[in-house]
Amino acid sequence: MSGSNSRTIRRAQAGTTEAPWVRYTLIGIALAFMLLFLVLPLAAVFAEALRKGFGAYLEGLREPDAWAAIKLTLITAAIAVPLNLVFGVAAAWCIAKYEFRGKAFLTTLVDLPFSVSPVVAGLIYVLMFGAQGWFGPWLQAHDIKIIFAVPGIVLATVFVTFPFIARELIPLMQAQGNDEEQAAIVLGATGWQTFWHVTLPNIKWGLLYGVILCNARAMGEFGAVSVVSGHIRGQTNTIPLHVEILYNEYQSVAAFAAASLLALLALVTLVIKTIAEHRNEQAQKAAAELPPERPAPAAR
Repeated sequence: MSGSNSRTIRRAQAGTTEAPWVRYTLIGIALAFMLLFLVLPLAAVFAEALRKGFGAYLEGLREPDAWAAIKLTLITAAIAVPLNLVFGVAAAWCIAKYEFRGKAFLTTLVDLPFSVSPVVAGLIYVLMFGAQGWFGPWLQAHDIKIIFAVPGIVLATVFVTFPFIARELIPLMQAQGNDEEQAAIVLGATGWQTFWHVTLPNIKWGLLYGVILCNARAMGEFGAVSVVSGHIRGQTNTIPLHVEILYNEYQSVAAFAAASLLALLALVTLVIKTIAEHRNEQAQKAAAELPPERPAPAAR
């Protein structure tokens, strides 16, 4: 009985009461799944990109269409991410800090891009701004191009990436509450001072995490951008669309070379995400280890 009790105590201390073979089996299944569906495909992308040597790899990235796709992808992300940063912080602040009629509906709207297919999102913009769309005749009369041009790509990217920052900040702000902001306002701080010196330091790591995810999705978006871009070489093709065209034309080395850029982006995103999470955990531990402030002695 003592041996059985000691084994039970060791399992409880380890956080589980399952037998060791169950834990090892689950760990093995998880590692095999990650190896089969994550590591091997990622390794295959780089292997195919370098199949004909590093010179052919660089040649696939030097061509004008590839550079145009890279530039357009960076421009799209450079516009979409700051816009979502502003919209996401504003939406999270409104939902987490205030109580108002229609709050649940606003929260549902924030989650809408998660439930709508990106292709459907692209078709919505075609319906609105296309040549036969609601605003199409007016746009043509004023020589404004949105669909099959950069503005349409930016709009579609903003739509599909909108929830990432807001959804990262809403639970964080709700958990923190309003006590610190109310104390700052009582002490005479303005709204902007309260945001910059109280709210922003408390959400900076969650905000960074949301920006990282938003940027990665903006650069890798395919469905919505494919609908509104028109696939015009050198003009409206982002990196994912450029990869599709090269692969369909059997230019596998150039296609995988461009795809390797997105894979490198994913790896860099993972590293930055890990660093941000580690810094956030260290900040939380440091805050938890701080001794409580002692009240000032009463004046005699």
